[in-house]
Amino acid sequence: RLCLQSLWDFVTEKEPLIKSPFFPVLFSFTAYMAFCLPYIALDFLSTRLQNLRKYKIQPQNYPTLGMMVLCIIQSAYHHVVFIFPVTFLHWYWRPVNLPVVAPELPELLLEVGACLLLFDFEYFLWHLLHHKVPWLYKTFHKVHHKHVSTFALTTQYSSVWELLSLGFFAAINPVLLGCHPLTEMTFFLVNIWLSVEDHSGYDLPWSTHRLVPFGLYGGAPHHDLHHLKFKSNYAPYFTHWDKLFGTFMES
Repeated sequence: RLCLQSLWDFVTEKEPLIKSPFFPVLFSFTAYMAFCLPYIALDFLSTRLQNLRKYKIQPQNYPTLGMMVLCIIQSAYHHVVFIFPVTFLHWYWRPVNLPVVAPELPELLLEVGACLLLFDFEYFLWHLLHHKVPWLYKTFHKVHHKHVSTFALTTQYSSVWELLSLGFFAAINPVLLGCHPLTEMTFFLVNIWLSVEDHSGYDLPWSTHRLVPFGLYGGAPHHDLHHLKFKSNYAPYFTHWDKLFGTFMES
């Protein structure tokens, strides 16, 4: 607990900001753009540097500046017009409570892992359903498949229904598991990072799927193949659900 207490004390010093109804949407959008920025820079640099280009999963396809700007505008619009009203209602119905004591590190790691596994299962079922039911795909999910070759900013390039439903899964899981607010914030950051990495279009030496053994985590190659082939690899992060349901395809 001591190793996290200093961090939690620093966070609680910003209590007025954290308890503000504007904090959730600012936290979400700022974290998202911050995680996208390294990959945006990589997209511009790797077109000129061969040593970087070799890590691009689909090196024949690069996003244009116009494509990037369109994704940023859509994401900002969705955050302001749709996500903010929803998070405001959540703030009104469930006021933020900041305990004095930080969680223990093993507790935080275990609960973040549990939240990720639960989100992965929910997303898998949701995703599979939206591919198997033509009306759901055409009405809600098709917009996310506009780009066959993904780049970081396509992570949130989706319909409002998709963005809000996946946001609901991410928000409700820490509540269901009774997580500490610091654990909740950590899970949100990890979830946003992994989602951006999944859509980055790069297979880097330090990518998450290379750090998790036994092929348990699919990562960017796994999800990139889903956008390329459409009919496999529905789970966002881990590979076990696709293997169990026979929808796994080796990247």
